[in-house]
Amino acid sequence: MIEQQLLAARSASVILLRKSEADINSLLLRLADALEADSDTILEANSRDLARAGKDYCYYDRLLLTAERIAGIASDMRNVASLPSPLGKLLMESVRPNGMRIRKVSVPFGVIGVIYEARPNVTADVFSLCLKAGSACVLKGGKEAADTNAAVVSVIHRVLSECGLPEACCTLLPNDREATNEMLNAVGKVDLVIPRGSSRLINFVRDNARIPVIETGAGVCHTYFDRDGDLAMGAEIIFNGKTRRVSVCNALDCLIIHRQRLADLPALLARMPEKNVLVYADDEAYKALDGHYPAELLRPANPEHFGLEMLSYQMAIRTVGSIEEALDHIARYSSKHSEAIVSSNPEALQLFSTVVDAACVYTNLPTSWTDGAQFGFGAEIGISTQKLHARGPMALPEITTYKYIIEGEGQIRK
Repeated sequence: MIEQQLLAARSASVILLRKSEADINSLLLRLADALEADSDTILEANSRDLARAGKDYCYYDRLLLTAERIAGIASDMRNVASLPSPLGKLLMESVRPNGMRIRKVSVPFGVIGVIYEARPNVTADVFSLCLKAGSACVLKGGKEAADTNAAVVSVIHRVLSECGLPEACCTLLPNDREATNEMLNAVGKVDLVIPRGSSRLINFVRDNARIPVIETGAGVCHTYFDRDGDLAMGAEIIFNGKTRRVSVCNALDCLIIHRQRLADLPALLARMPEKNVLVYADDEAYKALDGHYPAELLRPANPEHFGLEMLSYQMAIRTVGSIEEALDHIARYSSKHSEAIVSSNPEALQLFSTVVDAACVYTNLPTSWTDGAQFGFGAEIGISTQKLHARGPMALPEITTYKYIIEGEGQIRK
């Protein structure tokens, strides 16, 4: 059955090649309206998933949908519809001495597979981006969001049918390991697979796939508060980076602070107790916070707290004596996702921006900005932490490839 689903997706991708940009945009706008109109049905399905998972589930917030979040998904879909098509773009053009004309043009991948866990918003985001980029999508969601994913795909299928496109433009596979293995071995049927989720999932896909993979890695994110950092700005950046939404990959995991600013550490963390943020502080930071931060929320840091993606209201603190030491810590523990510095020193800002090896490097901003919609991309299919083909928020240009079109008048190679 799975093989037949994959073959149907391949056939659907060929049909998409004949659709105009106006057709695609119209479908996306119609789907955005339908998702909002059917929000009660989607939320009912989501409530069943949430009940099975339980509130202690570590990805509960990622799994949770609300009317506001569905409205946000629909808004992102409308944003995607408003963006220019990434297809048919002239990337390079040359004319050879013999008159042969060579053009490099952006084209769809064809069939894009995405394997993800408890993120039902991914279902709609991936479909909208893939459709706009001219590709069919094959989705393999986690069992945690099974009912929600099915409800969202049901709406997508209805709108596809109403617009005269095959439902296989958006294929939802069973949420079992067999489906994962089938997708990872779908040579000739799936052109690209993108894993979104835990490092365990990403590593499994990378190690077992026989088709091309783009990794969307885990986010171990740092913010370095420099010797010349502004206290009020730093407090807001750190609070937002840590607490805006703790279960996402751009959330702050480790604050690095210059030793000369330890006296300001309690002020930097003054709002953290509002969210019951548990702090794992190294020896110097612990002494600076002892008596100035709730004792029940303050713990000594162990080596395992550094390089850890918290995904919760927890944060590590590391004290350094220089920006060089901060850079060394980031180089050792970063997942190359998002890193930030707070400083008023132009030389420090330039050094940090130059040396830090990450997809997104921020100066005087929180890492919470790493998001395709916030970058003006409409939505995103994931944050790539690799360097080949795509890096950072992957939106429309990153999920296209290209081909060469060569035109002539009968020139013969000797």
